[in-house]
Amino acid sequence: MEFNLVVEGLKFMVLGMGTVFLFLLLMVWILKLQSKIITKYFPQKPEQPSQSFNGASLASENKDASLVAVITAAIEMFRQQHKK
Repeated sequence: MEFNLVVEGLKFMVLGMGTVFLFLLLMVWILKLQSKIITKYFPQKPEQPSQSFNGASLASENKDASLVAVITAAIEMFRQQHKK
């Protein structure tokens, strides 16, 4: 009798795992189809640089330098307030 219960359990396990596997295959197939449809009707446009290369890199360096200065000042203030 116990052997019959084990076989029934294995059947349910295979049925459940098969159902999940088929669902995942269907989901992957649908997502691939959706991706093809979206790229066909809504292609990505290449981005146009708004500034010259030198101007863009200079602006980026200025932003980075100011960000580093702000972060450094915040860390220093935190360390001064929490000295032991």
